[in-house]
Amino acid sequence: MTTVSDFVSVGDVVAGSAAGVRGRLWRLRPSDVRDVAVCASAEILRLEAIRVAAVDELALNPDEQVLCYRGVGRWLAANTMLQNAAGNKIAALGAALRAFPDIAAQFEAGDLSLDHAAIIAAFCESPPKGMPDSALPSCMATLLAAASGVEATTIKLRYAIAVLERIFESDDTPPGEDDDLNVLRISPTLNGRVAIKGDFDALTGEMLLSALSKLSMPKPAADGTPDQRSAAKRTADAFEELIRRYLDNAVTGVDGGQRPHVNVHITAKDLAEHRECATMRSDGVFYGSAFDDGEPDVEDLDVGYMPWMGPLSVSLTRMLACDCMLSTVLMDGNGAPLDATPHKRLVTAEQRTALIARDKGCAFPNCDAVPAWCDAHHIQPWSTGGLTVMDNLTLLCRNHHRLIHSTSGFRGIWEIKMGDDHKPWFIPPAAIDPKQRPRRSTTRQGPVHRD
Repeated sequence: MTTVSDFVSVGDVVAGSAAGVRGRLWRLRPSDVRDVAVCASAEILRLEAIRVAAVDELALNPDEQVLCYRGVGRWLAANTMLQNAAGNKIAALGAALRAFPDIAAQFEAGDLSLDHAAIIAAFCESPPKGMPDSALPSCMATLLAAASGVEATTIKLRYAIAVLERIFESDDTPPGEDDDLNVLRISPTLNGRVAIKGDFDALTGEMLLSALSKLSMPKPAADGTPDQRSAAKRTADAFEELIRRYLDNAVTGVDGGQRPHVNVHITAKDLAEHRECATMRSDGVFYGSAFDDGEPDVEDLDVGYMPWMGPLSVSLTRMLACDCMLSTVLMDGNGAPLDATPHKRLVTAEQRTALIARDKGCAFPNCDAVPAWCDAHHIQPWSTGGLTVMDNLTLLCRNHHRLIHSTSGFRGIWEIKMGDDHKPWFIPPAAIDPKQRPRRSTTRQGPVHRD
């Protein structure tokens, strides 16, 4: 029999001690446990903002204890379970936010993560050299909008930054593409193993991840038992195999019917033309399509895009295009690929290339699975008359393909419809969204505009 003392609320769990929390969660319904996870996440954001402000206050007014350390970040690490790098990052963000109250306000309101606040502050502290001071408020507002809300992702924010760097083009190499900063440390350990730590530019990272993709995929046993290796173990095994194949005459194998290689997507217009920099002005007034309305339009200009690493500057994309295999995908005005091969069940290599150009990975909302991990899904099944055309195809990772297609208990709950923009839109079940508002992936793309 349930008594009053047995009742546990979401607020009690979030505000209470973590000791014995699993026992309290066990009494809640799954919907309440979801609320606990969301509320706890919001509470973490709130406490992070308080910690950053407190640490910065100590940086401005240190006492004897703080002065004993080489910086307030090291003091924080010494008195908490944080490492020096994390403590210094918190201290650096606090100092940076002094100059940018708009970033601080959104961070303290809980609508901006610590990492995204640091990225935006770094951009504002060191903007592109071609960007005038008067453009900074509009650019900051654009980045804050891209980083706000639960749909914000680091890839989405990086894309917005890449477009702003494209608007204010300069001859400087973006830090993410500067191969002079590359480092790789390989050192034997005392127990006879080898530790590897590296930091690479985006293009090198794209090559490495492309080479490891096929080799690191889960491999079921002969009897169908799922691969029991962790993702880290699979990656380590793939790296070992990559080295072995290189030493065996660089036999790289194939991935999706092709040798592993770097794929970069960009519009033909942006590849061919060098648009006028938006910083050009006459009588103090900006001109150029990116600033016609006084705000930078992150959808007006395109940048290069790699399936694994995301945005790539146009200058480096053009350099790669000097010596490459160039594939053309014909797009309509909405950026959706056109197609004219409806009478085949299996998706052709050309169609898959077009799907990657459109979806950039799993199209399911908030999924960040890369194209190499995705299947081509018929929205209307081939068995019921669905054609193999772009308006009936979308990329789905194996988990979401199973969710949409055949998972017991989930069949038909999520619905996919092709929108007027010729891109897939997902309609959630009423249990998730009572209004069943269509949504699509924004993980690798800019803001979604619904007419």
